[in-house]
Amino acid sequence: MEFLQNLVNSVNSVNGLVWGPPMLVLILGTGLFLMVMLKFMPLVRIGTGFAMIWRGRAKGDETTGEISPFQALMTCLAATVGTGNIAGVATAIFLGGPGALFWMWCTALVGMATKYCEVVLAVHYREKDDRGEHVGGPMYAIKNGLGKRWLWLGGAFAIFGGLAGFGIGNMVQVNSMALALQATFSVPLWVTGLVTMLFVGLVILGGIKRIGKVAAALVPFMCVAYIIAGIVVLVVNAASIPTAFGLIFTHAFTPIAATGGFAGAAVMAAIRFGVARGIFSNEAGLGTAGIAQAAGTTQSSVRSGLIGMMGTFIDTIIICTITGLAIICSGVWTSGESGAALSAAAFEQAMPGVGGALLTIALVVFAFTTILGWSYFGERCWEFLVGTKAVWPFRVIWVVAVPFGAIAHLDFAWLLADTLNGLMAIPNLVSLLLLSPVVVKLTREYFARTHAA
Repeated sequence: MEFLQNLVNSVNSVNGLVWGPPMLVLILGTGLFLMVMLKFMPLVRIGTGFAMIWRGRAKGDETTGEISPFQALMTCLAATVGTGNIAGVATAIFLGGPGALFWMWCTALVGMATKYCEVVLAVHYREKDDRGEHVGGPMYAIKNGLGKRWLWLGGAFAIFGGLAGFGIGNMVQVNSMALALQATFSVPLWVTGLVTMLFVGLVILGGIKRIGKVAAALVPFMCVAYIIAGIVVLVVNAASIPTAFGLIFTHAFTPIAATGGFAGAAVMAAIRFGVARGIFSNEAGLGTAGIAQAAGTTQSSVRSGLIGMMGTFIDTIIICTITGLAIICSGVWTSGESGAALSAAAFEQAMPGVGGALLTIALVVFAFTTILGWSYFGERCWEFLVGTKAVWPFRVIWVVAVPFGAIAHLDFAWLLADTLNGLMAIPNLVSLLLLSPVVVKLTREYFARTHAA
């Protein structure tokens, strides 16, 4: 028992370092550095990014990838649009006040440059595995871009990612689903676990092509449905929207006093929780986006990057903003509730009798698609470490882990996964900084060609 307590304390200490101010400065600083290097191109080209998403629905040449660029983005969004958009935003506001939402926006805007570079490098340095499938991501960018003496760094990323997935992308997600369904519809935890295991198995045992098809069908629908429900909450509370923006901008830079059930928060809390939960939600800096985009049918790494960076915009600037504004406008942020319960309270306040149920359904679909997306990320990490022979055993273990997540108490699993998630960022950010001249060169050449055409 003492050993377990010591283990928890040790992981807690590492987590404090991993998600402490130096790491948050490193992630934001890298994003800002890359944004300046790219002369703010990701912000200027948001319209181009949306146009590319629309055009990327075409399958393309089978020899250049397994799924369409649109399916690759939806797989990526499947993994990133999850409990972070509902529970994560609420937690950030509960711990850091309304100002946390401002820092989430900052994280997303510089994160667009980070994600653009992650995808460009992942596609540029991708390779084919024994089965003839395209594989890429930070570990391959490090291996093929930085050379053999940096191979250990790619291995470190793959180990952190391969282990983190079981927590952050699997058991934590199904646990959130199970608890929400039990609270709202009285569904037993084990039933959620078994049903989710069955559906996850049916999808991921078919590989990236089936994941891509399911993600392309589910993700646009769930995002649009959630945005519409969120807009209803905002319309009901329309008179409070100017006040909400006032609170967000004021408390991004000034402390907020305790009020109602809210304990008060310093500016550092707004920054810390806004940035940390923003990264948890959109994963800019973690390197995962490139793993999915590397499977896309594309001849251009820059075009993939333009599509990939839009994942951060959709996830945080659109979906997280709607959740955050709903919580602040409805006034429930001072209720003392936290996590998904706080978001549910906002929807219930605007739509009595149905709001909470709608939010639970959204949480379930978001969490389910996250399990699918992260299964692919984890699979590619283990394939990098031990080869294609790891693929089928990984898929089976991934499916079997699902019901355990539904019935377990996951405080330690959440802590460990959160720590490993943060550790993934370090090798990725190092490779982004070292390989940034390659991204700038590829970007310049691409736009020179398209302007000349």
